[in-house]
Amino acid sequence: MRIVAVILALCWPALALAQSPVGLQALAAADALEEASTMLDQAEGARDRVKALTETIQAFEAGLGAMRSGLRQAAISEAQISKRLESRDGEVAEFLGVLQSIGPGASPVTLLHPDGPAGTARAGMLLAELTPALNRKADALRMDLENVQTLRALQVDAKQRLQEGLTEVQAARTALNQAMANRTDLPRRFTADPVRTAILIASTETLDAFASGLSEIVTDEVEPALVSLDGTAGELSLPVQGLVLRRANEADAAGVARPGIILATRPGAIVTTPTAATIRYIGPLLDFGNVVILEPQADILFVLAGLDVVYGEAGQVIAGGTPIGLMGGVSSKNGVELSPLREGTGTERSETLYIEVRQDNSPQDPANWFRTDEDG
Repeated sequence: MRIVAVILALCWPALALAQSPVGLQALAAADALEEASTMLDQAEGARDRVKALTETIQAFEAGLGAMRSGLRQAAISEAQISKRLESRDGEVAEFLGVLQSIGPGASPVTLLHPDGPAGTARAGMLLAELTPALNRKADALRMDLENVQTLRALQVDAKQRLQEGLTEVQAARTALNQAMANRTDLPRRFTADPVRTAILIASTETLDAFASGLSEIVTDEVEPALVSLDGTAGELSLPVQGLVLRRANEADAAGVARPGIILATRPGAIVTTPTAATIRYIGPLLDFGNVVILEPQADILFVLAGLDVVYGEAGQVIAGGTPIGLMGGVSSKNGVELSPLREGTGTERSETLYIEVRQDNSPQDPANWFRTDEDG
């Protein structure tokens, strides 16, 4: 547990801070990243590398999100404490002056009262009463200063851990690309006809028209497996970790309303199929970028649009949780997100995935099929 050990050694000299929400969140995030690193090592020798790498990438995404959130909270806490100390600069200076005047180097003469022994005795009694209060104030100031130092150390270490995590998750994505390219054992329901597919794409101007014509672009189709989504509607997990940016039929800034939902995701997020399904179409389509159309059962289609990288071929039957692609937004220069500290800036979820559900060729509200209240 190297990450946890380093954070404990560097970042938690103050027990109170370690037990605070910020401290606990950082430790949990470090645990998640350490577990993901272990999973990446194990995935190299896993029999089903695609499954192992998919779980590894999802673990990294969760751990990196938690680490970013913890880092943001640490920065906020440090700023709040520092601001509180700055606002009390005058008070602290006076307090230090008092401490210096009664410090161990003070001469006994300075403790004599002008009113004589009685006045000196009263002054001594007053000082004795003030000393505990002064000690408490000194302890509070010392704790604040230690917390600022601890939070700064936490941020320095977290930035390094974030960058290491981003490098490792990119290695996992690269390994997944290779593993998907090597996979040849997936069953098929049909073979796509490239000529008919090209004609259909060229002759349609809407997603609705394309989905309606899907049945015309296949050959050698066999009967579909008996799969039913009965009882799962409303309980399916979202295909990617993200937040709902726009709901079904909610107009965007240009006044355009679509029957599907739009999820805001982080760059490079992995997209998986929410249930067992046949890939009906995969590739670029109209102005949607890369599109994957899944058929979980004969009368239902899941349309996922806006992916950067896609996996698989039309006609393949895939299990639930199988990776079907990655979101874009990853730096082409070094393969990792441009900044590990974008969380909280409004740009950390810069990518969007459009999800549409069609039943009997009619759009349905995806919120009735997926758990849209969950965040990935």
